[in-house]
Amino acid sequence: AVVTRYRSRGALRDVGKALGLSEDLIKTLSSQVWSYSSEGVEDKHVEGLNLNLEDRRLRLALDLSRQLIGAPRHLSQHPGGFVLTRDRLDDLVPIEPAAMKDRQVIEWDKDDIDVLKFMKVDVLALGMLSCMKRGFDLLAEHKGIALDLATIPAEDPRTYAMIRKADTLGVFQIESRAQMAMLPRIKPRTFYDLVIEVAIVRPGPIQGDMVHPYLRRREGKEAVVYPKPELEKVLGKTLGVPLFQEQAMRVAIECAGFTASEADQLRRAMATFKFTGGVSHFKDKLINGMVERGYDPAFAEKTFSQLEGFGSYGFPESHAASFALIAYASSWLKCHHPDVFCAALLNAQPMGFYAPAQIVR
Repeated sequence: AVVTRYRSRGALRDVGKALGLSEDLIKTLSSQVWSYSSEGVEDKHVEGLNLNLEDRRLRLALDLSRQLIGAPRHLSQHPGGFVLTRDRLDDLVPIEPAAMKDRQVIEWDKDDIDVLKFMKVDVLALGMLSCMKRGFDLLAEHKGIALDLATIPAEDPRTYAMIRKADTLGVFQIESRAQMAMLPRIKPRTFYDLVIEVAIVRPGPIQGDMVHPYLRRREGKEAVVYPKPELEKVLGKTLGVPLFQEQAMRVAIECAGFTASEADQLRRAMATFKFTGGVSHFKDKLINGMVERGYDPAFAEKTFSQLEGFGSYGFPESHAASFALIAYASSWLKCHHPDVFCAALLNAQPMGFYAPAQIVR
């Protein structure tokens, strides 16, 4: 199971309904806060809406919703997690019917399973892989061109030119409005640029204030400074900004004296889809370790705040590279065979951000 916990908006919605606040008021208040925020709606936002903070129900709703953030709300089904055991599973763990017909779910989450040393395998599907398979089949059938993900021509200038113009509707990972806005700024010209593009437009890097420093350095507007040579060795590829979980682990080992085991615990705390806050337990050790090794305390604090952002959706580099490969392949197909790409995309619906009518236009 996945233990779904309250975030700021969900907490406000549930508390507001319980206290009898109107749907319009709840919606207005929810719009003032980012979904992943751990702070809830601030008083200044309420005052900006010309609402009366002296109102008892309103004040109670705000206070209770803040207290609820992080509390478990309900169990949901993991999209593709399977647990393998030697003995009967129902002798070892509690099982309950899932909301989906003919499915059962273990009542414990992945962390409980990990503590018990059960073997857990995630089998996840990507709609774009099905779309690409359809596209390759159409390409072979109608144009006599046999290709797959491994044999698509690499580093194609026309494909990158299309990506830099943000002409990426329907393309894997880089089709959202946020990605389209970032593409003309990063200006991808190589595969590794796409790896960074996939990883940087995420809540983790955004919360950790990594996006703007990286862009300024990439555009030559800000100098890339490495206080120590070991930091350049770890962060050189990303211009001194930690974007990937592997980099966070190396920073902890090289710059703060973490053991490999402690760095792995840090990685687990940063695991994708982990609830915010897990990284905070490492604050004193990481900052003190960096200061003892000659780093400026302010720099150590800044480094920790960046790593803390990974508590909300940070990518491993290997994950970003795998996604970037599918992003490049789907971009190449769209660039060189738009008719095939459009047909494959329509046959793979529903998926992505856009309706079939938008894809056809």
